[in-house]
Order: sequence, then C-alpha cells, then structure tokens
Amino acid sequence: MKVCVGLSGGVDSSVAALLLKRQGYDVFAMFMQNWHDTEGTLHGDCEWEEDKFVAEIVARKIGIPFYFVDLSGEYRQRVVDYMFDEYAHGRTPNPDVLCNREIKFDAFLKKARELGADMVATGHYCRKEEVVDPDGVRRWKLLEGVDPGKDQSYFLCQLSQEQLSQALFPIGGLLKSEVRALAAEADLPSADKKDSQGICFVGKVDLPVFLQQKLKSVEGDVVEVFDPWYAASDKYRRDCELLERFGASPWDMSDGELLELSRPLDYSDIQFETETYRSGRHHVKKTRYKDNPFGKIAGRHEGAQFYTIGQRKGLAIGGHAHPIFVISTDIESNRIYVGEGEGHKGLWRRVLRIAPDEIHWMRPALAMAVGQTSRCRARIRYRQELQDAVLLMREAGLFVVFDKPQRCITPGQFAAFYALQDPSDPYDAPELLCSGVI
Repeated sequence: MKVCVGLSGGVDSSVAALLLKRQGYDVFAMFMQNWHDTEGTLHGDCEWEEDKFVAEIVARKIGIPFYFVDLSGEYRQRVVDYMFDEYAHGRTPNPDVLCNREIKFDAFLKKARELGADMVATGHYCRKEEVVDPDGVRRWKLLEGVDPGKDQSYFLCQLSQEQLSQALFPIGGLLKSEVRALAAEADLPSADKKDSQGICFVGKVDLPVFLQQKLKSVEGDVVEVFDPWYAASDKYRRDCELLERFGASPWDMSDGELLELSRPLDYSDIQFETETYRSGRHHVKKTRYKDNPFGKIAGRHEGAQFYTIGQRKGLAIGGHAHPIFVISTDIESNRIYVGEGEGHKGLWRRVLRIAPDEIHWMRPALAMAVGQTSRCRARIRYRQELQDAVLLMREAGLFVVFDKPQRCITPGQFAAFYALQDPSDPYDAPELLCSGVI
C-alpha cells in the first residue's frame, strides 16, 4: 500500500513517517505550503522555509521520496476567508478544524492521490477503528489518542467517513514522550523541535493586526458589567429558575425553554447618561458619565470584531484586584462587555445549541432523531477535559445541557461530543460521535 505522509517538519509527522516505513508501507512525504503573507505573524518571514528544510532532511534520513505542494490558494479561500467572515460577524472560528476538513484531508489528499497514494497519514494524536454499524455497513470510529494531554480528535471532528477511510494516524497509540524518544533514537532533526503554535499553517499571530488585513479598526467603548445587573435581569433570573426546575430532568424542557437558555445574555440595555460639572480653580465646564449601578465605561477598544469571549489580553484596563475578561461582544454597537474575575457570572453558561444544518455525525447511523435524548461527554475547545452533558435533538437543532456550568461558550467555535466510556473497561477509548458550530 502506498501512503503519503503530510510531513510538516515537526516531530509528530516525522515519527509517523518513520513508523510507516518500518511497518513496510510504500511511503513518500509531501510538504504543503499554505500561507505566504507574513503580515501580523510573530515569527520570521521564512519560517515555512525552515520547516520545509527540516522536513526534507527527515525524509532523506528515513529514506523516502519528498515532494512539495503549494495549496495557499485553496487555504486562503476555504479557511482564511471563512475566518475573516466569522470574525466580521462577531463569531470566533476555529481555523484548525476547517484546515483538517478542507485542506489536509481534501485538497492535500487529492494531490497525494495524483501521485499514486492509497492513503494519507498525519501526525495527529488520535485513532480510528473499523466497526459494523446497526445498518450493516462497515464504517470507521474516530477515537481519542492514548496521550490524554495531546489528544487531537477534536481537531478532526468534521471529517467525513470517506475522509476517515483514507486516513492513517500512526502515533495515536503513543505518548508524546514516546514519540520524542523514537525521533531521538532515529536521530531525526525534528526530535527536539518545539510544537507549533497559533493558527494552522499561519503560525502565531497578533490577531488584531492579522485581521486588519480585511477588517477595519473602529474605536468603541469597553463596558464593565457589575453584579447588580444580573439581579435586575429578567432573562438571567428566568434562566436560573429554568435550570433549577429541570436540573434533574433537562429532557423535560420545551423547545422554547431550550432556545431561551441557549441564547447568550444581552447587555445592550446598559446605557449611560452624561452630566456637566465644573472643575478646577477656574471652574472649567466638563462632561462626565453619571454613576450607573449596572456598569461603567472602563476603556476604549479598536473594534469589537477583534475580541472573543474569555479574552483577557489586550484590554489595557487597570485598577482591579482580579483579571478582567471579555464576557460579550456586540458588533452592531461596536461595544465589548467585560467582567472582573474568573467567577464573573457573564463567563458561565450551561446550555448551547447547534443549528440543524451545522450538525455533523461522524457515523450517520448513530444520528439522533428529533425527540431523542442521550447522555454524552463533550468539549467546547481543544484540550478541555471532557464534560458530562445531555444531548437533546429537537426541531430547532441539537441542544446540549451540561451538568455543570461551562466557561466561555463561544459562538463560532466547534463543540464535539463523545460516547460514554465503559467504566469496567480501562481500554475503552472515547469515540467522537458528532460535532457542530455553536
């Protein structure tokens, strides 16, 4: 069998290629360049060239052919343009998930097949397993990787069965320490290379500068929300009452109640009046905002689209005992709302919704019908520990009610849902069932 390894120059893909070669596969490597523009990046202009150089040395060391492919056009159109559009609408996308679905296991896969590949392999920490579904069709499960600190199944949560059928994950059954040890033993130049950070194939970026390539900076207010606002908010009180009433039986909630709970809080009713006063020895007339028990204008920002829920960097707001976090953004009014401290009420929610056209089942035979409910484990970001939750399929979409409040449920991000494990089987790995955009 001929296998194309997506060789990035990092240690994970290097060891993936090494293992496949040792297992007797007909292996060749392909390095893909997906990005040229360095505006907003925090590293050198030629970082991709350094990665390509390391990847070539690795391929030579292992003894496999090496190819180069430029997929920057597809990447810009299918990943980066999507990213810009999501931020412009006040949502926070996950470009790495899109990169895997649209580039690594689509555009890259097609190029690999043109060179004769039967399968594509990557250095992802995850596993797949063949299974016969209830409809009698043989399909593939996507399972978490063995290393709990490196599992990357979340990033592959949008792959189709066709894509999974052509994918290999050679290091999914290894720990990161074992991968580095194998690379060192084989004297691969990537053995001590640090893991890449930032946006897939773009790198670590100054996000506002990067986004300003297409999105304009427009100054607006930063509004700090005080605790009394929640006591006066009808929606917040109603949400709390519903969650308390249906705490032990969320499946009894009506569609309307679930929709209400899944809607984020709206802080637009916090308004500020001005007053004039005289200041200084010369009694100069000035204007200031009147005190408001619900909040205050705490600063200015350069554009609401540049911020995301849970963000604490780049706010430049001092004078607080605890860190300040973004709790909401409003693109129309160009306001961002912030709160003080990890425990601020605006950071925590228990219910989210996936729209019907955004639900992606890894194995179609397991898709829930309208009216069905199921317990699962879920995560709303990479490396988050799996959280206990209930899935409720309704006409309005897939609702998720977490057992415990979740920090920073963010529109535009992907939520991934996993099957419950068999507690009596220590080798039972969580299977990724479905995913969708929040």
